[in-house]
Amino acid sequence: MPPAKKRARTYDPAKTRTAVLAQFRAVRTAVAGLTPEQLALPTRLGEWSVRELVAHIGMAVTAVHRALDLPEPARQDAVLLDWPFATVASAPAIDDFTRDVVERHPDLDAYLAGIERSLPELLDAHPAGRLLQTNAGALPLADYVVTRTVELTVHTDDLNAAVPGLDVPFDRQALAAATRLLADALAAKAPGGATEVRVPPYAVVQCVEGPRHTRGTPPNVVETDPLTWLRLATGRLTWGEARAEAKVSASGERADLGALLPLMS
Repeated sequence: MPPAKKRARTYDPAKTRTAVLAQFRAVRTAVAGLTPEQLALPTRLGEWSVRELVAHIGMAVTAVHRALDLPEPARQDAVLLDWPFATVASAPAIDDFTRDVVERHPDLDAYLAGIERSLPELLDAHPAGRLLQTNAGALPLADYVVTRTVELTVHTDDLNAAVPGLDVPFDRQALAAATRLLADALAAKAPGGATEVRVPPYAVVQCVEGPRHTRGTPPNVVETDPLTWLRLATGRLTWGEARAEAKVSASGERADLGALLPLMS
């Protein structure tokens, strides 16, 4: 996909860092007490069990570590909104890497504890503008940390779906950043002003070609909650399922987003 033409909104690096650390801590605390039987439960992620899912969450965070171990790129050649569209191509490698992490780290709690200690140290040691080579291209560290909110909130939701009663809490700032990034990605994929997509209380974007709304009630409106939006954007839930379950409201002839979703899968 060509580079996104719309610039992502700005994110406060300090708030994003706090959000990532808080969401990761919530996951680590929740999974520390999982039994072998719970770790063996299936997930909605193909053949992955909960064990693979937990390992992947750690791997997604240590992507920051691995990127900082590489030489700094000479120049930035990607923007934050490129990232959601770059993940599909990496799926086979991600699966292989995840299974390797499971083999190398049988004690997942120790693995996650090490990440919880090392991540703040790394973020302290490098400026927000330090460029990283990522799967989307060369991005500043601060932007890449924003992408970790998507990984953490989406996979927190996967964990909660897989383990009855787990109920890992969502950090509000992490959920907000993930929701906004994926809403902006939709606007980049389908630029225009005919449809207003609302994900209260975190995001409102204009998208889809057609007559632009200027005042009053928009003729085409889509509204849903943050978790439903994340599920739609990442393929956990289809547009048809969300409509049938009344998890999304859509009014107007240009309010059908089924052909645009998922953004990531």
